[in-house]
Amino acid sequence: MADSSIHKSGGGCLGKLLGLVLLISAIGLGTAMVFIAQPQDVTDIGGFVPLSKITPTRDLKGVLQNAIDRGYPITLSETEINRWLGRSLVSKQGGLLANSISIDRVWVRLEDGYAEVVIGRKIMGQPFTVSMFLTIQQSEGSKGALTEVQLHGGSYHQDFPQPLRGGRFGRLVVPQGFLLLVLPSYQQLASLFRDEIHLAFEEMARIKIEKHRLILNPTAPASDLDSLPSVF
Repeated sequence: MADSSIHKSGGGCLGKLLGLVLLISAIGLGTAMVFIAQPQDVTDIGGFVPLSKITPTRDLKGVLQNAIDRGYPITLSETEINRWLGRSLVSKQGGLLANSISIDRVWVRLEDGYAEVVIGRKIMGQPFTVSMFLTIQQSEGSKGALTEVQLHGGSYHQDFPQPLRGGRFGRLVVPQGFLLLVLPSYQQLASLFRDEIHLAFEEMARIKIEKHRLILNPTAPASDLDSLPSVF
């Protein structure tokens, strides 16, 4: 009888523990879905204005090409990049790509050491955002500087290197592995700006991301980055 009581007591505790774990998991999942459904706040990004209010901007493709041809560094502000994206996206989604691309807006948030590319859409009339963090890793090779764009924004905490922050679904920061769910959208987006991406990230010898600005230099060594000109 004693053994039977112990067995029943142990089984009851295990069942309660399992039920508690399931309850906590359900609450966590529900909370995550609430944050995912809420679009992230993009009003803090430089250049955030309605499309109708975007003023004319320089052709960044021409600016990048001139910098490479003449060998001088340039600094692009977050505001200029986002105004140019706003004006360019509408025209680039037309024509042959009209049926395959359905992105309302794209913004780039520049932080110290990484960038966040935010895609805004509407789902059933409601705004929805996803984003991807990008960092730039450069090293010296036999043929000069090698540039690698990495799809993450660093670790969640300095004491825990894994997992890496991949981006945001709505307001929720998700691990890098979740980017597989949105990677096709970013591949489509990259196809629209293939020339600009090539000039900025493949042709430039030095790339530095700082708060609200992107510094590009086709020739200067890394030690000269601090002396680059102010934002145009």
